[in-house]
Amino acid sequence: MIQSNIAPLGMAVTPHHLASESALAVLREGGSAIEAMVAAAATIAVVYPHMNGLGGDGFWLIMPPQGDPVAIDASGAAGSLADFAFYQDVAAIPHRGPKAALTVAGTVSGWAEALAVAKESGGAVMPLSRLLADAIRYAADGIPVTASQATATAGKYQELADQPGFAATFLPDGEVPRAGSRFTQPELASTLSLLTEEGLECFYRGSLANRLAGEMSALGMPITLEDLNKQRAKRRRPLSVKHDYGEIFNMTPPTQGLVSLAILGITNHLKMAEADEAQTIHRIVEATKLAFDLRDRYITDPLHMSEEMQALLDTDRLQALAGQISDCRAAPWGTGKGPGDTVWMGVMDSSGLAVSFIQSLYHEFGSGVVIPGTGITWQNRGAAFSLDPAHLLALAPGKQPFHTLNPAAARLNDGRTMVYGSMGGDGQPQTQAAIFTRHVVQNMPLQQCVSAPRWLLGRTWGQASDSLKLEGRFSPDTFNRLRELGHEVEALPDFSEAVGHAGAIVRHTNGMLEGACDPRSNGSAAGF
Repeated sequence: MIQSNIAPLGMAVTPHHLASESALAVLREGGSAIEAMVAAAATIAVVYPHMNGLGGDGFWLIMPPQGDPVAIDASGAAGSLADFAFYQDVAAIPHRGPKAALTVAGTVSGWAEALAVAKESGGAVMPLSRLLADAIRYAADGIPVTASQATATAGKYQELADQPGFAATFLPDGEVPRAGSRFTQPELASTLSLLTEEGLECFYRGSLANRLAGEMSALGMPITLEDLNKQRAKRRRPLSVKHDYGEIFNMTPPTQGLVSLAILGITNHLKMAEADEAQTIHRIVEATKLAFDLRDRYITDPLHMSEEMQALLDTDRLQALAGQISDCRAAPWGTGKGPGDTVWMGVMDSSGLAVSFIQSLYHEFGSGVVIPGTGITWQNRGAAFSLDPAHLLALAPGKQPFHTLNPAAARLNDGRTMVYGSMGGDGQPQTQAAIFTRHVVQNMPLQQCVSAPRWLLGRTWGQASDSLKLEGRFSPDTFNRLRELGHEVEALPDFSEAVGHAGAIVRHTNGMLEGACDPRSNGSAAGF
């Protein structure tokens, strides 16, 4: 069994070991958790290109040793040409191709804003040439293809192979790359090098922005140079919920951070410490249904919202929702938002600073469009928009799309600090609830709670079923009891990527840092 990693000075958890090592190297050289995370974010964009990239979005939750947490929304808005007329010949926004690549990529602006936070905290910040060095080398010299990338490429070959730039970038010699084979991305290496020379700003306001805008116009994407020029990451005050075991933090809209907090706020009234395995799953699943209802009624671009999200997390309101849950019967529900390919990463340093971070292209390989000459795969997050003008998520130029992405953190009453998260669309808040409940409430060891079998209420890629899916390692008794409660239960493989790649770091009261990574990923918990 995998054991958690415990170290005194620094800890990084990512779903790819090379990204963990990039972060760890920066920590060893005296860099902060923020600088280490930028290094990890750049490396993971290279070594896990099906899950995330420079053409995607990102969200940060920065936990200082004292004081208020800082959230960074590094997501982009719909291009100025992305209006109903642009999609008049289709019934819905496609998930692949140039018309799916309709929102500005925000994650690089988040790297810049996070480094600005680091500068404001005092001390010198490492140069970009150092922070991006590993990513540049891996892109230029090559990395071993993971089984995850090979499987994703093969599984989505038919819908991706003909997208602009995809085959030239991700199908060497016209074939799906074999797991373990060397995979190079020379154009992406050049782009990363340009960022170190001209600064991260050049992605939006500089030579790289000019090139991106020209290529996007030629491809028929609805994003202009002016749209890129306008992109800036935004600092937010994170949402929070009071829990019997501490205070839990998560992202503001347009993310579903509210869902993750609501689930834990609801289950806080359901005696989870005493729950057995089937009861734990049932109660969290029922709380998830109620939290999804809040999400689907309220969450969109903050500029288009009327309800104040923190008010929805009022203790009395959550207790009332908990009162709707039956321990004897599963409630009916509609449908979820579906899955999402994403990376969650966490870093803590010796100063007490902690970072919870998430970066994504939405679907695997995003829109499938690789911008010519840059190696940048563009996201398809805008596929979350609706072409129904009356819909909460109705498309509009300059509007932010809904995001499933939400990095989590907690300050516990016993003095510990925890950062945790997962990939997986609808599964993200469910996995967060599983990790927090198992570790904090039920005292399961950290690595065990990440490795233990998980579940997913909702769809996995390519499936229309919104059933309750359980990994096969759950006991027959748990499967049977959940079916008896009225859940439509399906079995997943024993270790399934459908339930996400999770991770967590805990700073103990003696200063020791404990990290846990997910055996479903290629990751590691690297400390020193």
